[in-house]
Amino acid sequence: MTERIVERLIHGERASDGDGVQLRRSLGQGPFARLDPFLMLDEFQADDRSGPIGGFPPHPHRGFETVTYMLVGSMQHRDSLGNSGRIGPGGVQWMTAAGGIVHSEMPELHDGYMRGFQLWINLPAADKMKAPRYQDIQADRVPEYPFDGGRVRVIAGEVVLEGNTLVGPVSGVATAPTYMDLVIEPGRKLTLPIEADHNAMIYVYDGEVSAGDDGFSPVAATNAGLLSRGDEVRLRAGDEGAGLLLLAANPVKESVVQHGPFVMNTRDEIEQAIRDYQEGRFEREDVALS
Repeated sequence: MTERIVERLIHGERASDGDGVQLRRSLGQGPFARLDPFLMLDEFQADDRSGPIGGFPPHPHRGFETVTYMLVGSMQHRDSLGNSGRIGPGGVQWMTAAGGIVHSEMPELHDGYMRGFQLWINLPAADKMKAPRYQDIQADRVPEYPFDGGRVRVIAGEVVLEGNTLVGPVSGVATAPTYMDLVIEPGRKLTLPIEADHNAMIYVYDGEVSAGDDGFSPVAATNAGLLSRGDEVRLRAGDEGAGLLLLAANPVKESVVQHGPFVMNTRDEIEQAIRDYQEGRFEREDVALS
């Protein structure tokens, strides 16, 4: 087995998106802060001391997938296909924007607090103009397993721990992603296999974690660690434990041209996406989103 280690660190930077939602952006700060096929990763938080939360009013997407995962609070989704869904803690909204969709995401506090993540995953050119799709996945559909030293939740992909196989509820995605939420107790270790041809990373949201036993500096909360090539990763939590996301997927290996909410392969395709949106050619854009 070849061990993966953290070969690059991306520090989460404060940003604001939507209607004033405060967040930490690691992937997606710029064209060089990506890991194919992952385009962007935001962690958003809010509490009742922050005043009203504007959320993410109606906006378009084309050419990729958006994945919203909640730790605390809830998120209400509506889109131009007529889909509507509300997820609470542990729930997932997986939207394949593909050829074009308009949606809104409006968060709600639970006990005065909200916390979650949004991940953007690129699509290969062959899938960018396919029909959009929305999956509303409630928390009870996400398998959770308390292993010796922590717990894992599997949103996409598959993991075998202590003889138990957990398979995430998301399937049929072009890049065959793995998306896990891990909590590891203080000082404990966990070894996980990763497909050798997948790009992989961790994002630490609580505490700190090291990848490998070679004395590399740990990845602290609000930072992403991009992993080297290999077929397994050995994680070790710091003295306060760790909460982290583990992400892996097949790289697309194609050119990326992004203009705001549109991600295509060429500038001409971006210009076409803008025209299509402005001229109302996105799917069923007449559906009310409020």
